Amino acid sequence: MTARPPAPARQRWLVPVLVVVLSVTVGGGLLARELYRRPAAPQDDPVASIPTTSVSSGDESRSPQVEVTEDAARHPQDETVRQVLQMYFDGVNHHDYDQWAQSVSEGRVKVYPRDKWLKGFRSTKDVNILLYRIEPGAGTSLRVLVGFTSTQSVDEAPPDFPYTCIRWRLVLPMVFERGGYKIDAIQSGASPEHDRC
Repeated sequence: MTARPPAPARQRWLVPVLVVVLSVTVGGGLLARELYRRPAAPQDDPVASIPTTSVSSGDESRSPQVEVTEDAARHPQDETVRQVLQMYFDGVNHHDYDQWAQSVSEGRVKVYPRDKWLKGFRSTKDVNILLYRIEPGAGTSLRVLVGFTSTQSVDEAPPDFPYTCIRWRLVLPMVFERGGYKIDAIQSGASPEHDRC
């Protein structure tokens, strides 16, 4: 027995179906790429010009004010987020637990009750605070990319990074709670980026 070639009618529909399937696949891929592409940062955006190399502490402005990149400023919640961050960092810098607690979620307050917080932040000063980006999170939550320089005594530094000056870059989750956005507890296992100053 010899194999018979496929009937001509079957071959006629195979090529158009393959063309349609390939076109839909390519079109879907291009659409997904456009939907998930991040906008390019403008050349004058401070995000692109922040040095990642070590600079001596005398070269930094040492400002305790939260600054905002153009990218973050375009977000509809930029001023709200900036104010919450300012309250958070002012609380840390003034060693004012009540002010700090107003800027964070109830979950974060549970992680850092007053005694633990006061002991852990006795010598901490945070400066050169830059709000890089604000992104939507799950539901009404936000994800906020922040960089700042923190100085503290060695015994208050992270055990795995015991330095008196640390440059941090981390994503802070923010949740809508008690009538406004609050900084939520950072997920365990999340490893913020940091360098020694």
